[in-house]
Amino acid sequence: MMLCCTSTSVSYSSSSSMMKMKMKMTAARKSCLAQIKSCARSFRRSNNGIRGRRYDTAFRISATSMTKPDYSSPDFELAYAPIEKQLLPSGPWKVIPNAGVTAPEGFQVSAYKAGLRASGTRGDCALIVADESCSCAGVFTLNDVCAAPVQFCKKQLEMKSTSRAILINAGQANAATGVLGDEDAMACAKTVSDVTGVDHSDILLMSTGVIGRRIKMDKFVPAIKALGEHLERSDAASMAAATSICTTDVVRKTLAIEIDINGTKVRFGGISKGSGMIHPNMGTMLAVVTSDANVAPDIWTKMVKRVGTKSFNQISVDGDTSTNDSLVCYASGKSGMKQITDENSAEAKQIEEALNAINLGLAKAIAWDGEGATCLFETNVKGAEDDEDARTIARSVICSSLLKAAIFGHDPNWGRIACATGYAKTKSALNQNHLNIAMGGITLMKDGQPVDFDEKKASAYLKETTANHGTVVVDIEVGNGSGHGQAWGCDLSYDYVKINAEYTT
Repeated sequence: MMLCCTSTSVSYSSSSSMMKMKMKMTAARKSCLAQIKSCARSFRRSNNGIRGRRYDTAFRISATSMTKPDYSSPDFELAYAPIEKQLLPSGPWKVIPNAGVTAPEGFQVSAYKAGLRASGTRGDCALIVADESCSCAGVFTLNDVCAAPVQFCKKQLEMKSTSRAILINAGQANAATGVLGDEDAMACAKTVSDVTGVDHSDILLMSTGVIGRRIKMDKFVPAIKALGEHLERSDAASMAAATSICTTDVVRKTLAIEIDINGTKVRFGGISKGSGMIHPNMGTMLAVVTSDANVAPDIWTKMVKRVGTKSFNQISVDGDTSTNDSLVCYASGKSGMKQITDENSAEAKQIEEALNAINLGLAKAIAWDGEGATCLFETNVKGAEDDEDARTIARSVICSSLLKAAIFGHDPNWGRIACATGYAKTKSALNQNHLNIAMGGITLMKDGQPVDFDEKKASAYLKETTANHGTVVVDIEVGNGSGHGQAWGCDLSYDYVKINAEYTT
């Protein structure tokens, strides 16, 4: 994963303001690249032989810098992703303004600047703690070289489907760090337990940053103490946490919604991060969703897995599946609603629909904020044999580097859409004579045959959409089946290459 980048101020009120925003985003990305180079030089000078270094297990917790963080300082500020305005699906939910993971009842959060980043002053860690043990479920990367915190979380949730706390750091991924990385993860969990009183078995971990580097434990352990001391239920702390987990993200990604279940208000809040190394099967992304819904742990686990399949596993920026991808969802039961024990009940369907909505909004925000991206790229597929095949085709299309480059260049090259549709690894064979393709409502192929279309109009659609960092929409019909699916990506720009070309050199 990448390092931090400079905060920007984003306005979405006009085409002109969007152009200014894009210029600022480009400047931010360039700042990221400079920070990456600085990190690499620092790493070569001071971290040679890092894999062989073993920290003293008796970490000393310093008494310095334990004052409460000022969440109004630039260290915890970042522009917002336009989730509410552009990315959240419509439905029977109400957005809670300027709120995040503490909007639901039963959760506290804190953020801190430990000094884990190679450069910059942004906060770099956060802690979310529930008042009591919650139903908890997670979806994690399929990369076999999964990070120590991912392995830790999997083991914790295999033992029981409840949890109370999750600790997140940015700066070092603690991936491909061997036994010493595992020891660091255990030490982090122990420190959280010591500071908060939460049982070790109720603690989860997330890390993001440079792969192959251990966490700077001499700085992180004191910061964990500060995080535990300054837990609070406030929107300011929620926003600070959303900022502190970011790396190359240009915007912070946070959202809270509320639904009515038989007269009871039930809330969902969430944060996510990710901008590069994003690909289906959990892409580098982290996400935490909280809720005060009252759902039996086994039912909640099934809901989270289904929602993960339709949201975070349907986004891609660059085709790289990260070592650290994690989605963790909590349900505190504090809303006062009757517990859901039947997954087929009307109440269960309402809860899952809302859970899916907030996860979709957070996932799409990651694709929207793809490194160097000028637009979100949405593909809708219908007529497939089943939903799984439809999702497979949609993912194939949004992952096509050729198509992504064409979108950036405002080239309505629909042949690349047909190509990516054809090589999708579906269970059922595709009949190309049933293939229909449209972009921005402009029909490009009908019943497997090319159609005459206004290329200048199609190109203008791409140009106008990317100029405003909007959503390029491709609609594909592959037959008469009942399957439908969606996936989201972004275009492939020059800036993506600039950001990643000299990542560690």
